[in-house]
Amino acid sequence: MSEKRPLDIVVISDVHLGIYGCHAKELVNYLDSIDPRILVLNGDIIDIWQFSKRFFPKSHTKVIRRILKMIGKGTEVYYLTGNHDEALRKYAGFGLSNFVIDNKLILDVDGKRHWFFHGDVYDVTMKNSKWLAKLGGKGYDLLIILNRLVNHMLEKMGREKMSFSKKVKESVKQAVKFISDFEQTVVEIAVDKQFDVVCCGHIHQPVIKEMSSNGKTVTYLNSGDWVESLTALEYMQGEWKLYQHPASSVKTVIPEEEEETIALEWAASRVISFPGS
Repeated sequence: MSEKRPLDIVVISDVHLGIYGCHAKELVNYLDSIDPRILVLNGDIIDIWQFSKRFFPKSHTKVIRRILKMIGKGTEVYYLTGNHDEALRKYAGFGLSNFVIDNKLILDVDGKRHWFFHGDVYDVTMKNSKWLAKLGGKGYDLLIILNRLVNHMLEKMGREKMSFSKKVKESVKQAVKFISDFEQTVVEIAVDKQFDVVCCGHIHQPVIKEMSSNGKTVTYLNSGDWVESLTALEYMQGEWKLYQHPASSVKTVIPEEEEETIALEWAASRVISFPGS
């Protein structure tokens, strides 16, 4: 295996382990290629809404094992809860050694205040019609499955692949407005709370851009997802970059790892100033 890339911070979100649309094999390969000091799991990592004992393949289990392995080797891992794994919110504040579960994370990164959280708390659909959001989640999963079948046929015919959900989002004005409103709301709150950088997931729209509110500028980050975009945010040498992993249409071989005993100790404090000594 090639040498792992050292990184200061990596952010992934919206993996949705436990659904058919999750690109778990690609995520395992990505995790095997990096060595971050901090890993932020920014919500919807396990899709508890649609979790079924009938579907949780080995590749999905290996994602969890890779994360546990990173914890055991010293990576600081923060699991920030989202709407699809909201059952974990009752454990917010739990910390074991270099692993923490919480609803948000604030880091001082090279002199800039960063605010990490999933983002569903500012989603009107989530707040007022959770049942509708859950129904939409199931429909989205079915759309992804259908999309993969169609793309498989298109590849055999030598034609370019297409994204059904992307076309739907681009063609429905309400969907475009929702994304724009979500981003602007998050930025306005970040400015009000005097953050320099705000990082979300939730809407499956990977991006890095400067946005303004009340004459002040904030860097808005979104880590995308591992259902369609296959993206992560990476911070190294004072700069945020958006990483996109290639989707594989062929069988991906994931190397087997030996069983390891991971020793964890209780941490006395979880106050962070980055970069550390």
